Amino acid sequence: MAIKPATFTLAYAIDVLKEHHLLREIVHGRRWTLDASDLPGANEPVGSITYDTRKVEPGSMLFVKGRFKPEFLDGIDGKGLAAYVAETEYADRTKAIGIIVEDVHKAMSLLSAAFYGMPQNELTVIGITGTKGKTTTAYLAHAILNEYSHGRCALFSSVNLCLDGHTMLASKLTTPESLDAFRMMREAADNGMRYLVMEVSSQAYKVNRVHGLTFDVGAFLNISPDHISDIEHPTFEDYFRCKRRLIANSRSLVLGADCNHRDLLMQDAADAGVKVTEFALHDAARGLTSPAQVIARVDPENKAGFIVSVNGSDLRPMELDMSGEFNVTNAAAAVAIAIEAGVPESDPSIAAMCRVQVPGRMERVKAGDGLLVYIDFAHNYLSVKSLVDEMVRTYGERRPRITLVSGTTGGKAVDRREGIVKGALGRVESFIFTLDDPNYEDPMDIARQMQSYVTDPTARTQIVVPRELAIEKAIADAREHADRFNIVLVIGKGDETRNIINGKPVPYEGDGAVVRRVLGE
Repeated sequence: MAIKPATFTLAYAIDVLKEHHLLREIVHGRRWTLDASDLPGANEPVGSITYDTRKVEPGSMLFVKGRFKPEFLDGIDGKGLAAYVAETEYADRTKAIGIIVEDVHKAMSLLSAAFYGMPQNELTVIGITGTKGKTTTAYLAHAILNEYSHGRCALFSSVNLCLDGHTMLASKLTTPESLDAFRMMREAADNGMRYLVMEVSSQAYKVNRVHGLTFDVGAFLNISPDHISDIEHPTFEDYFRCKRRLIANSRSLVLGADCNHRDLLMQDAADAGVKVTEFALHDAARGLTSPAQVIARVDPENKAGFIVSVNGSDLRPMELDMSGEFNVTNAAAAVAIAIEAGVPESDPSIAAMCRVQVPGRMERVKAGDGLLVYIDFAHNYLSVKSLVDEMVRTYGERRPRITLVSGTTGGKAVDRREGIVKGALGRVESFIFTLDDPNYEDPMDIARQMQSYVTDPTARTQIVVPRELAIEKAIADAREHADRFNIVLVIGKGDETRNIINGKPVPYEGDGAVVRRVLGE
């Protein structure tokens, strides 16, 4: 094992890369070598690390990755670049030492952890993956652990980041770039945090953002096809395989007992020697009776509430501040995670999850005239099906007229175009297809593709590309059918306030703001 010096140096970085069999060669001028001992400044502290040439300063180490162009290095020596880490050499562009590696993403993760002093070792780190429910489960688990630790739990989610136990900051990625993740872990640890709850996307493993990171508790909620495209995962097998990597990189696993391919996931855990705790939603009337250590079931005394049992013993009845039976399942997962992270099952901090509200998740706006509007991030088959199932379960006796306002992303996850529609067919009477991060694609083309999957001859379909107008149209149409109980589901963006168009973020009012404006709130 590489012996860490008091400060992070080039020599130490090279030792780490050798230990993990990532170093190919070191290039300095015309000299190519594997020996760092006589390189200039090899034992001097590295001042900073970055993957952005604009942030290079004297003594920096630069990671060359992604859509990098060699001309980005022009003039870089004038900024004082000490070394770069890349999969090819750029001696014709810079005099800085080139550390050439097999995989720059793996190298960046390992070296970032080392540069920031292995902050993960100062935290109990929880990683949550799954096709749906990651964000809500992360928020619920964070609430429990934050209460239990008296405000010392950090959070990395697709919606927000929290590094001090109370301040929420906007997030950019479901799982941050490894350099940013370890930097924020260091900040969290320095802020006195004891726990970190983070979402782990399939892309995080696909591009090695969490390479070398072992989770104290890993959670695998569920799996169904998603993110299948030429630029994400070419097949479901690739998507699933990336998510499965969480298991071998966890010390213990929380697993949904009703998860598709459960047997394979249990085999993964057995092969890795990882202890498994399962959670499940029970409803005997629907045949939901899978054995599990943590079970949630609807409270017979309060249909809005639920009861969690742990190893056969009931905790006190609880009620979430979010509707949706699937959120009861997420609550069971959060309880299992908290217990695996060290919270006693009888601790009152478990009830802290009952106060959680997740922005843009099952956000209900009541119009007061027989109309309900729900704003939700549902954006794939499984999440849309669960959302519509919940509407039918909750309001089915009122025979609701359900309208779905939806688009989907351009250039990736093309399977969602059919999946979103398939998840709603047979229950939704009116589809309005609109814009949602089309990027370089024509949003009209995306909408037409989605429209083509509506095979229900009784369902009405419309295309209204401007998202604000689509929401206005849905509410206006609902009011024209005032003789029915109407539900409008505005899905896909949650609390997002931008649309990605032609590679650039374009400000957007936000679904919630549009709905409230149209309803006159």
